[in-house]
Amino acid sequence: MNVLRQRRGRVAAVLAVVAATALGLSACGSNSSGSTGSSSKQLNLVGFSVIKSAYDELGTSFAKTPAGKGVTFKSSIGASGAQSRAVIAGQKADIVALSLSPDVTAIADAGKIDPSWDSGPTKGIISDTVVAIAVRKGNPKGIKGWADLIKPGIGIVSPDPGTSGSAKWNLMAAYSQALGPNKDEAAAKTYLGSFIKNVVSWNESGRTATDAFVKGTGDVLISYEVEAIAARAAGVELDYIVPDSTFLIENPATVTKTAPPVASEFLKYVASADGQKILAGKGFRPIDPSVTATEVPGANDPANPFPKVTNLTTVADLGGWSVVNDSLFDKEKGLVAQLRK
Repeated sequence: MNVLRQRRGRVAAVLAVVAATALGLSACGSNSSGSTGSSSKQLNLVGFSVIKSAYDELGTSFAKTPAGKGVTFKSSIGASGAQSRAVIAGQKADIVALSLSPDVTAIADAGKIDPSWDSGPTKGIISDTVVAIAVRKGNPKGIKGWADLIKPGIGIVSPDPGTSGSAKWNLMAAYSQALGPNKDEAAAKTYLGSFIKNVVSWNESGRTATDAFVKGTGDVLISYEVEAIAARAAGVELDYIVPDSTFLIENPATVTKTAPPVASEFLKYVASADGQKILAGKGFRPIDPSVTATEVPGANDPANPFPKVTNLTTVADLGGWSVVNDSLFDKEKGLVAQLRK
C-alpha cells in the first residue's frame, strides 16, 4: 500500500483545518502587534535537528507573503525528545516541529498544546521522509541493504532512542523489514539484536550522528533520507541507499496555546503547495504527492529525487505509537532496552 499516494487530495483539507485553528487561537493567542496584523512579530520555533535549513527558507519565504509581512523567527534546534522536554519545562515556543508525534503529544499532555492537535486529515503531519542507509563514498564495504548491516565487522552509527526521534524511526525500520510479510516476530527480534550489537556509536540526534559518521566513526549511518541528501548537498562525501523495504517517517508540527494567530498562518503556508515545494527542494518528501521536485541538490538523482519504495511500513502498520512505545521503546521492558543490556 502506497501511503504517500493516500494523501493525494488531503492537502486542501489540512489547509482548511489549519486556517480554522488560526481562527480558534485568535481569542487566546498573545499577539504583541495587536489585532491589526503581524508587523514586527517574532515567532519562537522549537524544532528537531534536521529541519533547520528547510525552515530557515520557509520562514524567509513566508515573510514575503501578506500574511507573514514583518514576521521574524527565533529558532531552537536540537534532538526531538530533548526539545519536547524543554518546552514542557518552560522553554518559550509558538511553533513546535518535531521528529515524531509522541514528542508533541507529551507537550499537549502538559497542557501547552491543544489536545486535538493531531485530529486533522494528516494527523498533524507536515513533512515526510524515509529511513535510508548512508555509506562511505564509493561504498567500500559493498553494503546493498539491511542484510549487510548485521555482518561481522560492520560498524553502525545511529542516534540514541533515549533522546532522538530519528533513532526510533531507524530501529522501527530495522525491526519491521525483518518481520516480513509473515509478521515473524522471532525473526525481527533476532535481526534487531544483531543490528544493535553492530552499533558502534549512539548519538544525541540525527545531526550529531551524521557528524560522528563524517568524522570517521563506523562504516554505515542509519538516518533520514533527507539528512543524507542535505549532507551531500553541503559537500559531504557519502553515498546513500533507500532500501526496497523501509519506514515512512512522518514529522508533525503544530502551535502552542499561547501562540499568536500568525503562527498558524505560518503552518498553513508550510502545508501549501509553495511550502511543500520548499520542503521537497531540501530533500523532504511532500505530504501531497501532486507536489513534485525536479531539482534536489544532494539527491542520488536530483531530477527524480524520491524513488518509490516497494515495501513502505508505517507506525500504524505496527499498531500505532502507544503499542510501539510500549513494545519497542519502554525504557525498562521494551525490546530495544532488553537487547541493549
